[in-house]
Amino acid sequence: MSRYAVALARFYEELAERLLAGARAAFAEDGEHELEVLDVPGAFELPLAASYAAGSGHFAGVACLGAVIRGETDHYDYVCAETARGVMRVQLDTGVPCAFGVLTCATMEQALARAGGGKRDQGRHAAETVLRMAALRAELLG
Repeated sequence: MSRYAVALARFYEELAERLLAGARAAFAEDGEHELEVLDVPGAFELPLAASYAAGSGHFAGVACLGAVIRGETDHYDYVCAETARGVMRVQLDTGVPCAFGVLTCATMEQALARAGGGKRDQGRHAAETVLRMAALRAELLG
């Protein structure tokens, strides 16, 4: 049984719960996995939570889930870019797969549609990505 972490940004609570439900479903369908949810305030904190999880040596992978919705200022651009960069840096620095399952949308309606609401299930896709990359890591690195 493998152990995985989900770093979950709670800023948009409804979206967080939907993303988490999708991730839980994907992990459950893949087999018996232990899952630990690491709650953080917002998307900007996801890379640090992923770094803690990956650095602990306890997890085969980390799915980073959350949402950033465009507002009237440039804040959106900075949060999206730095969160993506941070998650990528964690996985490259540690070798532990970290999926970027953060919705970056213009409106709440777009986010809801991508959080298991029809167009896409970003939580599920992030979990599936982590599972595949962890399997690849095990195949190649033993």
